[in-house]
Amino acid sequence: MKKRCDWTSSDELYIKYHDEEWGKPVRDDLKMFEFLLLENFQAGLSWLTILRKRENFRHAFDDFDYRKIANYEQKKIDELLENKGIVRNKMKIQAAIINAQKFMEVQKEFESFCNYIWEFTNGQPIVNQWKTIKEVPASTELSDRISKDLKKRGFKFVGTTIVYAHLQATGIVNDHLVDCFCYPKK
Repeated sequence: MKKRCDWTSSDELYIKYHDEEWGKPVRDDLKMFEFLLLENFQAGLSWLTILRKRENFRHAFDDFDYRKIANYEQKKIDELLENKGIVRNKMKIQAAIINAQKFMEVQKEFESFCNYIWEFTNGQPIVNQWKTIKEVPASTELSDRISKDLKKRGFKFVGTTIVYAHLQATGIVNDHLVDCFCYPKK
């Protein structure tokens, strides 16, 4: 039996996410935006709740196409607020639209959002050496710095805890525990 990080439960969706996505470096802007949007909606909720609604989010938010989301108008916002398959929070929906717009501004400046965010670590993943889940922080100096920069650029729902979760999800920070089968072998 594979040894996994302590936070995974017996839920198959959580296990699949842990094994196939979490901590794997993302270098594709569309995927990066998907995680950013989902992390925003996760604020105050469990990640498993978001994972269970992920396909509903994918459908409701045009396959996470930030170019389309940036142009959502009131009619689309009203549809989203009526969609029982997603988290229906007006502030988070508005944040998704604003973040899509700001995401594209960052792309213009850095050629891609991935270039921008990976620049904070010189393009290399940070691989931590945690032995227990209790050692894993909720935020770091890095997430503080990125959060501050994103807020300065006009992004919403990008506090340091959300940013750190985003860094973990997208593999910029690898927080698999050292005894997890997903921990990078040297």
